[in-house]
Amino acid sequence: MIPLVRGMRCRRFAMPAIGALAALLVSACGGGGSSSEVAPPPAPTGAAAAAAATANSGTNACATVRPFYWEIGDAGGATVSGSVVSSRDPTVYTATTRMSIASASKWFYSTYFVQRTGGALSASDIKFFNFQSGYTSFTTCAPGQTVQQCVDEPPNGVYTAADDGEFSYGGGHMEKHASLNGLGGLDNFGLAVEIRSQVGSDIAVAYSQPQLAGGIVTSASDYATLLRKILRGDLKMHDVLGTHAVCTSTNPAICPNSVFTPSPPGEYWHYSIGHWVEDDPVVGDGAFSSPGAFGFYPWIDHTKTYYGVLARNDLAGAIPSVYCGRLIRKAWTTATPQ
Repeated sequence: MIPLVRGMRCRRFAMPAIGALAALLVSACGGGGSSSEVAPPPAPTGAAAAAAATANSGTNACATVRPFYWEIGDAGGATVSGSVVSSRDPTVYTATTRMSIASASKWFYSTYFVQRTGGALSASDIKFFNFQSGYTSFTTCAPGQTVQQCVDEPPNGVYTAADDGEFSYGGGHMEKHASLNGLGGLDNFGLAVEIRSQVGSDIAVAYSQPQLAGGIVTSASDYATLLRKILRGDLKMHDVLGTHAVCTSTNPAICPNSVFTPSPPGEYWHYSIGHWVEDDPVVGDGAFSSPGAFGFYPWIDHTKTYYGVLARNDLAGAIPSVYCGRLIRKAWTTATPQ
């Protein structure tokens, strides 16, 4: 295995209960953007069939995460999708099934803020979005709180000097960052309105708690809309994907400045602006992603041509969804069932 070293740039190739949360209707639209980019190249012949066979396989990593919904598409829309059912769980997930997406919320907040600033992030912003700010004691927010009230709830807003400059995955960085950037007075409803003011009112999101890093409730369809906007360049996150990436391994021989990472055991990923870069030197393909603790797994491939979503709500966690989702992605790009 080729070790990744601190400062190495990512390869460009390669929990809350869900209440009855209605979709918010606001008039503001986010993004402007250049949707006039060259049309994406056609997928390899047989890609859709290979992806479907992989998603529905009973012998690979996808068999362990049933039931789930999956989708792959490009800037123009979904190309192939499906609902995979389970004999053990009667739940059927579809494109419009709303669910808590846990840490997949992180990509929403970073995309929102990048858009709000026109892509001009300060050194401080980058530090917060790289999870190196030192705010590493976060636990959770109460549903009725504002962002600032959540920060003020011990130990959420505690700054740990020893962790400043160290990568430590957690919700405290984004919560504190939001409170420092005008979002402190917002509750669940106000937060959703504000986020949609930049990413677009056509994306239905709600918050079950005012937690920027993990509080969103949405659907695969709505998340896919966000990803398509990024692919088209309508949102400035398109040009920020994979930039300012930091090493995240807790192996000090590889990353001397990393404290905690939830990436798959034995894999060495980087973390960019509120999203992962799956660039492990052995199994990585350079995809950008933001898996959530309940199994919601959105991604954009390293070429910024295709997106994918694997949607489910299961306490089994993010990593099983990653294992399945990247098999589907590989099947798509190689037109070979995995």
